[in-house]
Amino acid sequence: RWNVRMAKLTQPLMNSVIELPFNQHVGLQIADDPAKVLQLPAGAQYLNHLGTVHASAQLALAEASSGEFLLRAIGDLTGIVPVVRRLESKFRKPAHGQLTSTVSLPDGIESVKNELSTKGRAIVSVVVELHDESGAHTLSASVEWFITRVAEK
Repeated sequence: RWNVRMAKLTQPLMNSVIELPFNQHVGLQIADDPAKVLQLPAGAQYLNHLGTVHASAQLALAEASSGEFLLRAIGDLTGIVPVVRRLESKFRKPAHGQLTSTVSLPDGIESVKNELSTKGRAIVSVVVELHDESGAHTLSASVEWFITRVAEK
């Protein structure tokens, strides 16, 4: 079981996951294209030994994109704690340059909201697709989140 301390929840709520220190360090950005969720800019710091975008950079973008999607879809996260339980991915093609993400929720957000209101918790799988600046499909991922309501003390 997750033991979440209320002190951590009293911090100001964020507007976007790109405000998280790790995501700032990585350089994740809101996508320029409104049809996309987030983007990872092109840069030598993201390259691996083959000169393509490193697997870890792609996974960071996929995980953050799923969180950004949930943040936008759920809206008010007061008293709600989301935690990634699992991330499964498949690398499809080598990634070059800037990457962008698209996200979908196969079961829809209403079922998640209903479970949160009736059970106080939900498990949701968010599907993320990454494409590079040439349009190549570089990664498919499923990010499973455990979301719980925390009782205020």
